[in-house]
Amino acid sequence: MQLHDQVAVITGGANGIGRATALRMAEEGANIVVADVQPEASRETVAAIESLGRQAVFVQLDAASKKDNEQMADTAMSEFGRLDILVTAAGISHSNYDSGDLERDMKFALRRLDYLEQPALLFCDIELEDWRRVIEVNLTGTFLAMQACARPMIEQGTNGRIITIASIAAKNPDAGPTPYTASKAGVWMLTKKAARELAPANIRVNAIGPGFIDTNMTAMIDQIEDVKEDLMKLIPMAHKGKPEDIANAALFLASEQSSYMTGTILHPDGGFFTD
Repeated sequence: MQLHDQVAVITGGANGIGRATALRMAEEGANIVVADVQPEASRETVAAIESLGRQAVFVQLDAASKKDNEQMADTAMSEFGRLDILVTAAGISHSNYDSGDLERDMKFALRRLDYLEQPALLFCDIELEDWRRVIEVNLTGTFLAMQACARPMIEQGTNGRIITIASIAAKNPDAGPTPYTASKAGVWMLTKKAARELAPANIRVNAIGPGFIDTNMTAMIDQIEDVKEDLMKLIPMAHKGKPEDIANAALFLASEQSSYMTGTILHPDGGFFTD
């Protein structure tokens, strides 16, 4: 019970990495605030946490909303009286992303494949609104969640831990679309800057840069055989990871086992970064 009676706020907690992290931390004794834009899936996460004997509450969250993020932190304090851990798992791969909508993701992926013969046009044809939405959710949303949750952590005066979910795309430009890679690189730099500024307040800030994980966001890869085959060649372990792989890394960063770590990034990626 490494997190006994601590309180963790998980953005994007409805499914995938967020849900796996919420459940893993609940297994280790934490009570959880599940913050997500999808209420039905979030309540399923809440029910799963409660079945483990822990307490959980759902908060409706548009990651890009300052008001929603502040409400999220306020809920942790009003429901549980403390806020110890934040994990920012909310994110989108493209502007029309809706977790679980495979048809929409397939259209996006196939449209990108249309540019194989003229890749320069893929960059030039990025719509401004598409760019803005991905940056707002992935980067600005991470900042807003960190800012909202850091305040009560500072007021508590106890060991706060913030874990951002970046990506291998934070360091490798070929690991996602342009807005996505730019947003995740921003998350990684934000993590390092926040680690420096929050360390005097006894708050540790670290990142996880997952490789290709078997979630709704990567489900379309399995539907396009050529893409899947090419991807497996880039992963020495030759398979996608599981959300639980990321949850275990998050647990490590939230626990006292990583007590002297801040401003770092872990890459559970099956060996993607081995060059």
